[in-house]
Amino acid sequence: MSADHHELLTPSAWVTRWAERVPAGGRVLDIACGNGRHARYFAARGHPVEAVDRNPAMLAALAGVPGITTRCADIEGGPWPYGGQRFAGIVVTNFLHRPLFPHLLSGLAPEGVLIYETFAAGNERYGHPSNPAFLLKPGELLEVVRGRLRVIAYEDLFVSDPKPAAVQRICALNTPT
Repeated sequence: MSADHHELLTPSAWVTRWAERVPAGGRVLDIACGNGRHARYFAARGHPVEAVDRNPAMLAALAGVPGITTRCADIEGGPWPYGGQRFAGIVVTNFLHRPLFPHLLSGLAPEGVLIYETFAAGNERYGHPSNPAFLLKPGELLEVVRGRLRVIAYEDLFVSDPKPAAVQRICALNTPT
């Protein structure tokens, strides 16, 4: 198995570190799921998973995986497909569309967990994405959850694995702050 293939199938270490915070058996929403590495991971842990992506070819790879329901939707250009639904966990990695932040916060069930990890300002030194529209500003994830969620962990740093990048990541609970 090539390193690239392994990277595509291996869940993020940040996600696996905080996965136990998602209430047992609770529904998980995997935003911009891509090939479904996190959807597969949570389904294997006994969570019913909603995996959403705009690429039907990516979603096709998840067809028939027990515990995973897929939805092909353009969550950047179309309506939010999960209005009124609540999730025990919401996972977002390597994706940023700021207009979704209110949907993510309102979509967390009581005691639900947001696990978010994506590229941050400074990443332009290492490659793509380099457009500031797709890079979190310093402290941005903290600002998004301030007064709404209780922060369990937050990092804004350089990583070398799986590739050099500037990232920001947060794990936050929907409990009284």
